[in-house]
Amino acid sequence: MKLSTRLLYGLTAWLLSSGTALSSELPDTIDRIRSSIVAVGTVMPVRGLHKNGPPVKFRGTGFVVGNGRQVITNNHVLPETIDVENKESLAIFTGRGEKAKARKAWLVRSDPDHDLALLEISGAPLPTMKLGNGAGVREGEDVAMTGFPIGMVLGLYPATHKGIVSAITPIVIPAISSRSLTAKQIERIRRPFEVYQLDIIAYPGNSGSPVYNIETGKVIGVINSVFVKDTKESILEKPSGISYAIPVGYVHALLKEGFSEIP
Repeated sequence: MKLSTRLLYGLTAWLLSSGTALSSELPDTIDRIRSSIVAVGTVMPVRGLHKNGPPVKFRGTGFVVGNGRQVITNNHVLPETIDVENKESLAIFTGRGEKAKARKAWLVRSDPDHDLALLEISGAPLPTMKLGNGAGVREGEDVAMTGFPIGMVLGLYPATHKGIVSAITPIVIPAISSRSLTAKQIERIRRPFEVYQLDIIAYPGNSGSPVYNIETGKVIGVINSVFVKDTKESILEKPSGISYAIPVGYVHALLKEGFSEIP
């Protein structure tokens, strides 16, 4: 057998074994982090037939961190107003299927510039996800995300999708001319930062989902299906299958009392 042929066989075997390793690691990682994935929405007491509106409204995904009573999600997932008159309240939903339960939640603080929010929940602590340190994320890195792409329509069943970090890119790319800049682009240019571009299709219900390392389960970013796309893809007639994630460094900053901008 020629040397080049042996090298080709060796490379093929290595690639196959690497793919198999990732495939076997992901199910174990999902088992570890599943209980930390929550739905975010609002609830109100069961109302009589003369009242309108559902008792539960799903708005997005979140994940548990810190002391087990802290939840990270996107800022845009939170409702602009709460129907206090009808005792509506912010809530997260845990469990699976028919065993899903609601827990009252409160907004602790938010970071509108990076579209992140920190919630506090009532009750016993939940299993938490570990946060990466934000360093060492590379283009081509294998990642996964878990959340609720179609909400609670079919019950509370988190779905996982995997892909790679396809690019680390500015949140806004300057237009060819100032005339083509949108108001959102101009605002983001004033506060530039980088986001992770992923080859994973995300839906509105995925907003707030954790993006994590397949092997370790550590969070590297937070899926964003609206905030980033409105800026980066404003020139596209139709939305693409590209998704974006806010880097985890901004989550660390939000968890600190009085967060500050990350260099």
